[in-house]
Amino acid sequence: MDIKTYLRDQAALVEVAMARFMPPPDGPLADHIESMRYSLFAGGKRIRPILCLTTARALNEADDTQKALLPTACALEYIHTYSLIHDDLPAMDNDSLRRGQPTNHVRFGEAQAILAGDGLLTDAFALVTRTQKPALPLAATLAIIQEIANAAGSFGMVGGQALDIANERRHISLELLQTIHRYKTGALIRCAVRCGAIGAGASAAQLAALDAYGRHIGLGFQIVDDLLDSTSTSEQLGKSAGSDAKHGKATYPALFGIEETRRLAQEAIDEAIASLEIFDDKADSLRDIARYIFNRGK
Repeated sequence: MDIKTYLRDQAALVEVAMARFMPPPDGPLADHIESMRYSLFAGGKRIRPILCLTTARALNEADDTQKALLPTACALEYIHTYSLIHDDLPAMDNDSLRRGQPTNHVRFGEAQAILAGDGLLTDAFALVTRTQKPALPLAATLAIIQEIANAAGSFGMVGGQALDIANERRHISLELLQTIHRYKTGALIRCAVRCGAIGAGASAAQLAALDAYGRHIGLGFQIVDDLLDSTSTSEQLGKSAGSDAKHGKATYPALFGIEETRRLAQEAIDEAIASLEIFDDKADSLRDIARYIFNRGK
């Protein structure tokens, strides 16, 4: 199957599930829920939940496994969306455009945007523990909660955002830049892969290989993001282009230039694909997703 068709079909599956899990904007909390829904359903490629489900499918094709992991997959998108809402706030990157529409704080006000992000982050954990049939084994659910908390917290996405802000308009080392990328963007992408593997009952060897895949595509994803911010228009991105340069952020193009950045992105993607050598063609969708991540930059 063509990877774009596959991604579109999987994104539609996630959209339907999120529409089922997210309450309607009714009652006394209608405005708060509407603010959360505004950003959650604003579009996006749903790469993190798709990675979770695709990883599980590479290990276990049973429909019950996919259904049991849907709440976890959606929770990852909740957390990603919360991070975008907060990242766009005036105290952070102060952006007015996200996914082709006004950012949450522009539409609802800063206080409601903060609370929408808080709600999505917290509700994500309730979603993972949602009682449903089929359900994941309790041990897998507990392991997934720990994975998500670590990836989203101080030594994951939040820590990466803190480092990103602290090092604006500074000349930093490649090592620190990689740490920022690994935490801010890579941690949740790696987590998505690991959650799919844990939910599908991966062996220790399989989990190690998939962990390496997740680390490499997480880095590749952010390198390509740096590249796109430097070479694309706001219309193409659906968000403000050139914001990295405006805020004086350390990026791969700033350190290495455009062509070397492309080479480094390709290197990360090649390493991700090489990490899957122990898997047969059932992991081809993961390989194709890695190539897709790189080709966003072309």
